[in-house]
Amino acid sequence: MTGTITQVPGFAVGHASDFKNLTGCTVILCPPGTVGSVDIRGSAAGTRQLDALMGYHIVNEIQAIFLAGGSAFGLDAAGGVMEYLEEQGRGFDVTITRVPIVPTAVIFDLSLGNCRVRPDRAMGYAACQQARSDGVAEGSVGVGTGASVGKFHGIAQAVKGGVGTSCVAGPGGLLVGALVVVNAFGDVLDYASGRIIAGARTSPDSQEFVGAADLIRQGVVRHAFSEPNTTLGVIATNARLTREQAQKIAQMGHNGLAKSITPVHTLFDGDAVFVLAHPEVAADLHVVGLLGEEALRQAIDRAIKQAHGLGVLPAYQDLL
Repeated sequence: MTGTITQVPGFAVGHASDFKNLTGCTVILCPPGTVGSVDIRGSAAGTRQLDALMGYHIVNEIQAIFLAGGSAFGLDAAGGVMEYLEEQGRGFDVTITRVPIVPTAVIFDLSLGNCRVRPDRAMGYAACQQARSDGVAEGSVGVGTGASVGKFHGIAQAVKGGVGTSCVAGPGGLLVGALVVVNAFGDVLDYASGRIIAGARTSPDSQEFVGAADLIRQGVVRHAFSEPNTTLGVIATNARLTREQAQKIAQMGHNGLAKSITPVHTLFDGDAVFVLAHPEVAADLHVVGLLGEEALRQAIDRAIKQAHGLGVLPAYQDLL
């Protein structure tokens, strides 16, 4: 399991992190000509400008995808990304200026740090300034700074989440990369063994996982939204895709979430998968979709295994 989403030519990733207040944001800057789409399966999504990813919209080129903490408050930080891109002369040409197209989604991280401090325009701008194509920081950085996993028994019995990335190669020069922030209500399963590696624990001092899916099957349920949730994935590829084909890849990408997180797509999650295609090589849709699923699973695994507790929650490395 090696590689990063930036191995797909033209893409760059930047993080901005607030380690004091435990929040942050991450931007994926796209090369010119990138098309994209999205598929949302969680019931608690917070988003902005996703209409530009839908069919029959006048816009067909995406300049960036932006992921932020702060719940719906964090959506404002996308303005900083737009400001940065406008300064670069990038965006949809409306004659008098160019309007950057920056589809955005947020995670709920308000209960881990300071709920009064959220990503803002300055942080969004700073993430763009930090964007690089030669490597991606992983773990508890950027949008993953305040991420956590396994909230069935509340935040005190959760485990630290974070950001992960990967890239897999296919035939004919095909590349499919992924970046994901794992902030799930459910438990995360190991990529190789399928055992729980991050999730709800039996007590705040325990290293033993309760197995949220098993409890729910027995009728033990949560009725209120009160803890930070949502897993957001981004697949980037050099395959030639239309917007409609990109949406199909996003749908298939959710299979990766379902194989690695349990339960997933709950009423308390805002799970979404974005797909970005910078068309360079011809590829079969099924090949791209399966590689996207694989890349997301690898990225989820890395997000957990690279996470740091930051002094507030145990991380995977603390539970070995």
